[in-house]
Amino acid sequence: MLKYNVRGENIEVTQALRDYVEKRLKKLEKYFELDQDVIAHVNLKVYRDHSAKVEVTIPLPYLVLRAEETTDDMYRSIDFVSEKLERQIRKYKTRVNRKSREKGVTEFFVPEAPEAAEAPEEEEKAPMFKIVRNKRVNLKPMDPEEAILQMDMLEHDFFVFQDAETNGTSVVYRRNDGSYGLIETNE
Repeated sequence: MLKYNVRGENIEVTQALRDYVEKRLKKLEKYFELDQDVIAHVNLKVYRDHSAKVEVTIPLPYLVLRAEETTDDMYRSIDFVSEKLERQIRKYKTRVNRKSREKGVTEFFVPEAPEAAEAPEEEEKAPMFKIVRNKRVNLKPMDPEEAILQMDMLEHDFFVFQDAETNGTSVVYRRNDGSYGLIETNE
């Protein structure tokens, strides 16, 4: 069962807005057999130009669904984000199920690691480059194709993973021509 954590930035989250978010995202439940409660993290933002951005992250036991959309209307942004998530699910459902059956694993993908606290800046000398965000990830064994699936689902340009075959740390990335690249480490 999906539970909802709806937050607003520069907007008060009214009961009507909360109900609309829940109504739209509830449609996604039919794609999953949820034997445990899953929290959908919804962030609603309104900017100075009155545009409305909706970000939704749903960490499931075997994958992370994430989508965001910005329009001039909050309700339209919610509609677009729920449609985007549904398209994501339909696009990857067959591949994820096939991979799970091949591996004999029910929990194939792992939840996204929680963000680490930002490191304090050193006062002694100014850094050459300023790091504005710091993340920690748990590397789980998978093959490069599985890593590309996860990267695409998260809408990222790269993905770090542990290669199940070599046990080394690897990175897959999206190239400018739309193809994919793989970086392997010598450990």
